Amino acid sequence: MGSEGKDAAKVIVQCHRCEKPQTLRSSGLQPCDGYACWEHGPKKLQVPGLVRDIVHNAAGGFYGWHDVTSRQEITQAVRRAREIAVIGTAEIAVRDAAPEDGVTTSAVAQASGLARYTYRLRVPSAALAALLTEWDRCRWVWNECVAQSRAAHHAKQTCGPAQLDKMLTGWRTEHEWLRTGASVPQQQTIRDFAKSRAKALKDIKARLPMKQRAGMPRFKKKDLADPTLNYTRNGFRLKDGGLHLAGGIALTVVWSRDLPAEPSSVRIYRDSLGHWYASFVVPAETQPLPATGRCIGIDWGVKQTATTTSDDHDLPHAEHGNKAAVRLARYQRKMARRKPERGQTASRGYRSARRQAAKLHKKVARQRQDGARKWAKKVVRDHDVIAVEDFRPKFLAKSTMARKAADAAISATKRALIEMARKHGRDVRLVHPAHTTMDCGHCGARTKHALPLSERTYTCNACGAVSSRDKNSARVMLIRAGLNPAGVDRVRPDRPPDSQAA
Repeated sequence: MGSEGKDAAKVIVQCHRCEKPQTLRSSGLQPCDGYACWEHGPKKLQVPGLVRDIVHNAAGGFYGWHDVTSRQEITQAVRRAREIAVIGTAEIAVRDAAPEDGVTTSAVAQASGLARYTYRLRVPSAALAALLTEWDRCRWVWNECVAQSRAAHHAKQTCGPAQLDKMLTGWRTEHEWLRTGASVPQQQTIRDFAKSRAKALKDIKARLPMKQRAGMPRFKKKDLADPTLNYTRNGFRLKDGGLHLAGGIALTVVWSRDLPAEPSSVRIYRDSLGHWYASFVVPAETQPLPATGRCIGIDWGVKQTATTTSDDHDLPHAEHGNKAAVRLARYQRKMARRKPERGQTASRGYRSARRQAAKLHKKVARQRQDGARKWAKKVVRDHDVIAVEDFRPKFLAKSTMARKAADAAISATKRALIEMARKHGRDVRLVHPAHTTMDCGHCGARTKHALPLSERTYTCNACGAVSSRDKNSARVMLIRAGLNPAGVDRVRPDRPPDSQAA
């Protein structure tokens, strides 16, 4: 789909209720009667059948589908499309297959979108006091928004961002200490609150399970909430290599790399170690790499984080968390011995042990992120098309492999691969993981029973092929993604025996 996205035909559709027209750019899409706008979305339409096409146009916000089995299938498909949309303004298609047949989601990275560039800050004592004071004002505004939202809910009234903006004007008039602070971060606090509240109401309206809901915004306590300040273009400027915020706050930025464009906003925040960072939002630019003409299939696992069709690109389990477990246990025992009673101030030893544990957690997280990015860069540089298992390791948290699966950081590695592919304009295709360990990567035949986890060798009863279980699954990813795996091992796969002509 990488070359078809530019030459895609334009299809004009209308909402089935309000008849609002919309132009979709999609290759191979046939118009149908089941299109709806955001207001009359897919949950309002019920027709029996099978999910065939779901196309998300990021600019117009239209969903189109042919036949639908249930609301649950629509919700799952739309959620998958929105997850893939993190690549940028992408064209997403769920094509011609039920989950048991292996749905392949193809995503084409485009040049539009936004990206964040984060830098370390050197904060002087005077600037630190000003930042904390500004954060106290923004935290007060957030808590007032929470109180007003709850009061409006009990009174069965609305509480939108426009109403909160009017309230902010009254609060700044009433309180002089609030008026002395910059208005930009306070307004952005209201925007963040409105976005969080809208997400919670949307989950409630969609009747998602309680574990999947975002939850209504809560009060932020002084000792528990880390400072976070957002500034738009009117609230900051870059001058002489430094960052100047509204209110006369001057910060020194550690420029580890250059900004590719003029930033539109910046977020100032403090992490668990007390380090301050500035995260700039800039337009995302695609940095194309030379074409290689190669494709690769990737299967996720626990013993080996990523198994690919190329032995040179396999990602072994680094076990960063396991290596740091001994020191982490020692720091946690120190914290347990020095844990303060309820209402008492923590001792210096407890704070020191807590900081050491947080520092070790941060180090492990950075090691995982660094390893994932380096591996993703290597895979993206050497291949044009990448077929990735759309694996969600959430169920592993309830198994005996929970600790090792968490240490593998499959989700973080998968996210790094998708972001790296978007950055360099590569074609990433997410493959549904159903029955990938049961299908043969050579003839396409499927075993009658699922293989147990203890069996690491796949033997096909139809063609007699014997290969590693994970290698066979990686090859299945290529076949389901519509790629010709002949270039992988120079063998053209035969059709399944039951599909051949007599």
